[in-house]
Amino acid sequence: MRLFECGTLVPGCPWHTRADNDAEVVRRAVEHMRDTHGETVIRENMVDNIKARIVDETQAA
Repeated sequence: MRLFECGTLVPGCPWHTRADNDAEVVRRAVEHMRDTHGETVIRENMVDNIKARIVDETQAA
């Protein structure tokens, strides 16, 4: 299971998501960025930043 915690990108945000693959995690994270943080344009570097913060759930402490 893959895990993304928004607080690693947006300090103080408690939102997180889990999915079987990175593509689904990125899709959910982008949706969260739009809905919660008001991002209207998701640039490639934002996607790269999300991908860089996705971890295997067994490695999350």
